[in-house]
Amino acid sequence: MQWVLNMNQIFYHLPLLLEAMTEKGFNNINAILGEYFDNGLKGIINNGLNFVVKIIVAVIVLIIGKKLIRFFTGLLDKYFKKSKLEVSVSGFLLAMIRAVLYVVLAVFTITGIIGIASAPIIAIIGSAGLSVGLALQGSLSNFAGGVLILLLKPFRVGDYIISGGNEGTVTTIDIFYTRLLTLDNRLLVMPNGTLSNTNIINVTSEPVRRLDITVLIDYSENIKKVKDILTDITTKHELVLKDRDSSVFVNSFDPSAINIGIRVWVLKENYWALKCELLELIKNQFDENEITIPFDQLDINIRNNS
Repeated sequence: MQWVLNMNQIFYHLPLLLEAMTEKGFNNINAILGEYFDNGLKGIINNGLNFVVKIIVAVIVLIIGKKLIRFFTGLLDKYFKKSKLEVSVSGFLLAMIRAVLYVVLAVFTITGIIGIASAPIIAIIGSAGLSVGLALQGSLSNFAGGVLILLLKPFRVGDYIISGGNEGTVTTIDIFYTRLLTLDNRLLVMPNGTLSNTNIINVTSEPVRRLDITVLIDYSENIKKVKDILTDITTKHELVLKDRDSSVFVNSFDPSAINIGIRVWVLKENYWALKCELLELIKNQFDENEITIPFDQLDINIRNNS
């Protein structure tokens, strides 16, 4: 009977006990969830504020860095102008330095201030550089040749050059190509990679050039008389430089003629004019003095066997 009474009391008080336990459990769950969401929200807010602060600092650093780069490149530009560096060379160097500084500034801002890992960025830049290098091998060769030409200056704009069977006056020196204007007014575009790896003859690099002319005379002619005529022509011509030694000499004995050499000095801008005028004067003087200029002859003998 006592056990039955105790069970009745338990069943009588069970709803009240469950209600009390339920209310306590819900209160604990609410407290735990409330603490979790409060901490999470605080973390999100704190992280968001930190990220916004980093972005603001990064923007400020970019603005200041951009102004410093402009100031530095401006000083370099003034220095290049004072050093009388070619416009093409100074422009190329300034562009390269400006690009490198901007890349350094961007990488420093991303990795140092915002906090993004530098290893992936370096890997991306390296792979991109390798891909571009493989795709542009010929262009990079021309680019390297252009850099060498601009820095070493084997020729300048306005020079007359000969290279690989091509010749002309240099009109433009770009990073990838050099443009020549031929004597018959044709535009010749030469890759800098090829031009930097071949022999270059700069015809007009010096202000004075030597003009060499050869004249053939017959073996029956008087050599002294011919030399006196040629010396008189060269000494009296106004385009021949008088402060440089001129000479007339026997150059060689050819199978059918005596080869007489003439050497005079002339300003580079008068080279072709003097050559043409001397050749014309020599022919006229030889005709007046009855000096024979030999030429190839073909003798044909016809035999009649009948």
